[in-house]
This record gives sequence, C-alpha cells and structure tokens, in this order.
Amino acid sequence: MEINITEQNFDEVLNANPVVMVDFSATWCGPCKALAPIVEEVATEYEGRCAVGKADVEECPAIAARYRIRNVPTVLFFKNGELKDKSVGLVQKSTLTDKINALL
Repeated sequence: MEINITEQNFDEVLNANPVVMVDFSATWCGPCKALAPIVEEVATEYEGRCAVGKADVEECPAIAARYRIRNVPTVLFFKNGELKDKSVGLVQKSTLTDKINALL
C-alpha cells in the first residue's frame, strides 16, 4: 500500500520505517502516470519490508527543494532516514527493486 506523502508526515514516515522509497511526481506529467502502476506493484510486493510513498511536487514544494528535485518522476530511496539512492525519469520495475534490495 502506498503512503500519501505530505509536508506534514514526510519526516514521520522516514523515521518510522527503516527503508523508504518515495515517488515524486506531478499530475500533469506523462512519464509520472506511466510509472505510477509500477510503483503500486512495488508497494504491494515489498509491503512490510519497505514503505512506499507518493509525493506530488506541487503539494510538497519544501521537500522537493530540500532534495533538489528538478525533474519528475524522481524516486528517492532512504535507509534509516538518510537519502541513499535515487532514480530520475521513467524506469523499469527492476531498477526500483534492485535499489530497494540493496538497502534491505
């Protein structure tokens, strides 16, 4: 299950889960829409092992600025609250799962 990330709950989600993947996207972004079902699959497969969140860059401008997100989709990978890896653009599912597996 995906977590809806907001500026209010972002740090809480990072602190509550050892491994977190966050998909930063925008409603107007075509590649973001193409990546969304892949992110949903990953969320289902890794439930209980990796928290998967979705953040709209227009609703979370402070977080986007904090991590210098200039292109969407951008997927960030965190371990113990620290940014460890990222993926920019439309990628295959295996790219995301490989990055998660490296952190588990």
